[in-house]
Amino acid sequence: MFCTQCGVELQEKDNFCSKCGRATSNAPPPSGGYFARRRLSRPMRDKTIAGVCAGFARYLDIDVTLVRILWLCLAIFFGTGFLAYVIAWIVMPKDWEPAPATATAQQPT
Repeated sequence: MFCTQCGVELQEKDNFCSKCGRATSNAPPPSGGYFARRRLSRPMRDKTIAGVCAGFARYLDIDVTLVRILWLCLAIFFGTGFLAYVIAWIVMPKDWEPAPATATAQQPT
């Protein structure tokens, strides 16, 4: 087996070329799953008030409704929820992710 970029002979078990670093057909796909770095931010598209609960829900990978209920319980029963929400609103950066590409629906005539 040879590298398609530089032509160096490779072993069958090699994942990358030792000379140029190009991935071979044996190389694992790039990781975008579980170990991908997540960032705590406020999504500007999926927000209700400021996007704090939506940001925490996305970061923790749980339903946003559950986060909103828990945050409301903290606010009502302990009083810390209001202050924590305002602090998170100020501290968390905004996330202006682009809108997902959707196919334009044909209107029936």
